[in-house]
Amino acid sequence: MIIHVKFLKMVKTVYIYTFGCQMNVHDSEKMLGVLQKEGYSQANDPLMADLIIFNTCSIRQKAEQKFYSELGRIKPYKKKKPDIKIAVAGCIAQHEGENIFKKAPYVDFIFGPQNIHILEGLTSGRTAPVAIKDNPEITIRDLPAKRSDGIKAWVTIMYGCNNFCSYCIVPFTRGRERSRPSENIYSEVKELAGKGYREITLLGQNVNSYSSDIDFPGLLKKLNGVGGIERIRFITSHPRDLSEELIDAVSGLSKVCEHIHLPMQSGSSNILRVMNRGYTYDDYIRKISSLRKKVPGISITSDIISGFPGETENDHLFTIKALKEIEFDGIFAFKFSPRPGTKAAEMQDHLKDEIKSERLSEILKVQDEITTRKNRLLEGTKQEILLEGYSKTDKEKLTGRTRTNKIVTIPKIDIEKGTLINVLITKGRQHSLEGRPVEK
Repeated sequence: MIIHVKFLKMVKTVYIYTFGCQMNVHDSEKMLGVLQKEGYSQANDPLMADLIIFNTCSIRQKAEQKFYSELGRIKPYKKKKPDIKIAVAGCIAQHEGENIFKKAPYVDFIFGPQNIHILEGLTSGRTAPVAIKDNPEITIRDLPAKRSDGIKAWVTIMYGCNNFCSYCIVPFTRGRERSRPSENIYSEVKELAGKGYREITLLGQNVNSYSSDIDFPGLLKKLNGVGGIERIRFITSHPRDLSEELIDAVSGLSKVCEHIHLPMQSGSSNILRVMNRGYTYDDYIRKISSLRKKVPGISITSDIISGFPGETENDHLFTIKALKEIEFDGIFAFKFSPRPGTKAAEMQDHLKDEIKSERLSEILKVQDEITTRKNRLLEGTKQEILLEGYSKTDKEKLTGRTRTNKIVTIPKIDIEKGTLINVLITKGRQHSLEGRPVEK
């Protein structure tokens, strides 16, 4: 995803490349919010920009390779226009630090996820070349965000992670867990409601462990009372910290959607132990059972890592068995990608890439069949969707999502974006549903 912005007072422009997850997307929104106050606005392409920011992700090797490839393409721009400022932000900036200058000496400054506020000093020349220090004020200093959707909004509720899964770089790039005060979050959500937003998604590396003046179920209850907000979602949940109180909140709060993303990572308890996930497969399946008992019809999605170091064929078969037993609504599955600095990168028994690829293909094939079948079972049912606008692939159709986070396309009708309507599902496909309105 690429987001941009432009300079009003001094006719300065910025172009932002955003790589990775929803957190990075929202971080880019914050960068735009800060820069707009500094007088910046949109550039249509990098060659027209006075400032280019790469907001990076290092959670997988592919994202890192993509960043360095894009950064290399910018080098000729710098030669043509030496006054262009190039910044590297995000997790790679935090992890690599000054090494980025060695790899790309044409970069002007770098800053980590906790240091977006340094952009406030950009026009006055107060921005340091390297800003990757721990920021204790990150939870209480609310930065402005420039959002473009108008209907749905990301809201960060906490920063960092304490889990130290053996494959994950996040605790080293985003720091330890810190939760925002609930009143700050409430005020932000109330302001969004006043601007016409209908749906919010609460963000955190592990929202289940949110702990400020109240806990996460308490925060959901508090936000459930904000008028104008119709739907509340959250990501990501760690299975170990999924409490019965949280399940009860999903069940009992009218605005909290019936969908949870609960990364399993592996169906083998042995691999889960080596991953330092803090639960066994039996623990995981018990929580799935509780979710489905208390929240009938809940949609459950997950993450799977294929080919973790030491993963045997039997471990892989446990994951296949788990997919068939649980029947997720969808998954994100990836080959294991060693991240420098993590314990998993130093482990023995790394698998060959072809083995990881074969296992990933089998995982995806099994899940695709499950997802398609589950979507077809929705044919003939009535679902509520929040209209998000025109379909990206067909301008004669509108698109929206169910409360269970399934994409639905309907014929184009004269109805306002952001409206909640009921539709009859007429066709279930692998990645989406088709429907028609059953009310005006």
